[in-house]
Amino acid sequence: MTLQSLTMIRHGESASNAAAALLAGTDAEEFGDGTRDPDVPLTDLGRRQATAIGAWLAGQSDREWTVLCSPYRRARETASLALEFIGPAAVRIDERLRDRDIGTLQGLTDLGWRRRYPGEQARRERLGRFYYRPPGGESWTDVALRLRTLLPELDGHVLIFAHDIVVVMARYIIEGLDEQAILAIERNQIRNGSISRWARTGAGLTRVDYNATAHLDRLDGRVL
Repeated sequence: MTLQSLTMIRHGESASNAAAALLAGTDAEEFGDGTRDPDVPLTDLGRRQATAIGAWLAGQSDREWTVLCSPYRRARETASLALEFIGPAAVRIDERLRDRDIGTLQGLTDLGWRRRYPGEQARRERLGRFYYRPPGGESWTDVALRLRTLLPELDGHVLIFAHDIVVVMARYIIEGLDEQAILAIERNQIRNGSISRWARTGAGLTRVDYNATAHLDRLDGRVL
């Protein structure tokens, strides 16, 4: 059997997402409360986004999903809330779907890492965002390498709960894009609770939706 469709969902708004948005444009150098990145939970808005995803899933044609999820709490909580709408589903946790590790820059605002690691700004500008690897962290291409081992294993109709960079790099691989193309696409950030889909047509996968948020339109509050 081959991969018939791939549906990728970015987790709902997390506590770190909300904290970073609140401090954007201020003099703050850090955001969040020091919680380890894999343990960051959803906010109330994030949980509402997850239930909206579940309502969307319930409206899809009956199919047997193979469900995979990042091990990070925000993704697991999103999957748990959404999957309540379609009945019991076995969820396979796969570490290759985890968020990008940004090493020593974790928990710092843009201003914070520029002040504390001034040499890193010059290094990122020299290497470019695609290949830049923060101290102790990963580059975009490191995430792509993880996904290149995972995607060939998938078959049937696959539903994945993960993170923005995972969705971005999946598109990079599936659609055979280059560095400049994916950088241009990524300027429109993958939103919390968004849905991206590819379906098989002939010998390959064709994009159906990308960063879609219409299912979130009725929610009160921000859609990030």
